[in-house]
Parts: sequence; C-alpha cells; structure tokens
Amino acid sequence: MKFDSVPSGVYPELVHPEYKSTVKRGPLQPLLRLDAALPVSDNIATPSGLVLPGEIDLTRPEGCAGEAIGERIVVTGRVTDEDGKPVRNSLIEVWQCNAAGRYRHKKDQHNAPLDPNFNGWGKMLTDDEGRYRFVTVRPGPYPWGNHHKAFRPAHIHFSLFGNVYAQRLVTQMYFPNDPLFDYDPIFNSVPDAAARQRLVSRFSIEETMHEHLLGYEFDIVLRGRDATPMGL
Repeated sequence: MKFDSVPSGVYPELVHPEYKSTVKRGPLQPLLRLDAALPVSDNIATPSGLVLPGEIDLTRPEGCAGEAIGERIVVTGRVTDEDGKPVRNSLIEVWQCNAAGRYRHKKDQHNAPLDPNFNGWGKMLTDDEGRYRFVTVRPGPYPWGNHHKAFRPAHIHFSLFGNVYAQRLVTQMYFPNDPLFDYDPIFNSVPDAAARQRLVSRFSIEETMHEHLLGYEFDIVLRGRDATPMGL
C-alpha cells in the first residue's frame, strides 16, 4: 500500500463560497501534514457484533411494523485501495433521507412526510473481495436553503473507515443523469470533472432483481490517482 498523494482537483476546497456554510465552518489556517507512522499502520478495531442482522436492509428497520415507502433499490460495489487491492472486513456506514426527501432528524422540519417505516441509516462490513451490498429506497431531492431554488440532488452518504486511518473517507453517492447536478454547489465543489463523475453510481441491470429491486453499482477507491472524492 503506497499511499500516493491524491491529485489536485479531486478533493474539494474546505472553504467553497458557493456552499455558504463552509465560509463559517471551514478552517482558515493551513492544514498540518502528519508524518507519523500511525495513520498508515493502524485503524479502529472492529468488534464482534458491531453490525447487527438486518442493518443492510434499510427498508425493514428493526422495531417498525411495515416496509418503507418508495422505489426499492439495491446498492453494491467494491472498495479498493490505490493499488486496486480489496479493502477487506472494513466498516461502512450509510445514511440518507426518505423517498419524500426528509431525514429522520429533529433539525429537518421541511414540509415533507416522515415514513414511519424508514429510519434512513445502516452499516455493513466489506467481504474478502472488498464488496458491500445493502437494500434501501431511492432518496428524494430536498430543499436546503443555500440559495434561491436550492434543492439537493438525490444522494446517499457514505462513511468508510478503510483498513488504516489514512484511508478514512466520508463522501456522497449520486444517481445517474440527475438534472440538479448543474445547480448543486456541493457536487460542484469537486473541481475536476472526471472526479465528480466518480461520485455518480451506475445503473446495473445485472444487479436488478426481477420485480423487486433496481440495481446500482458504486465502486469506491480510497486515496491515490483514482480516489473517490470526499463530500463536504
């Protein structure tokens, strides 16, 4: 594992004026580079039982009486390092809004219904090939108040821990051909056009399950030349 530097233009600037809240919360001083060995040699422990049965199916959350409302989808992909090697037995957390575009969170009070059978979060471990898979509903776009007519494209948040601290990544997965891409300052905070496309999933007829689920593939590269961009 070489830990090559990520080319310029892949990661967004931490202060992106079009995304207004970054002006208030982004760091104003230059970041410090750590040369210690720990980030490339160690990681958080993954305790037994961290991922519970049912957490890979967001449409049937524990404690809910029925199934989530919306377009049911399966999302799958492979997590690799910059050398193309699988990132094995690694924790992935996901969270999203429901099909109507609302999060189950006290600060989300916009005029869209909550789904009593959808919490919007889950977690899983990658397998020996670095693959993951979960079932959910396609999230809806939602207003977010950043600018006039500001709506976020449909997206799912990913938190990946990799196999060492230096591979830590928080990002967002988008859906193909979303008309809101051109108007979204978060998506466009990634300067490089090719890197932005690495945030967009691919529709997969192979992963589509007859009469049940539409399939999407989203491969993730942790660091290096083809790194998946972080999400602001």
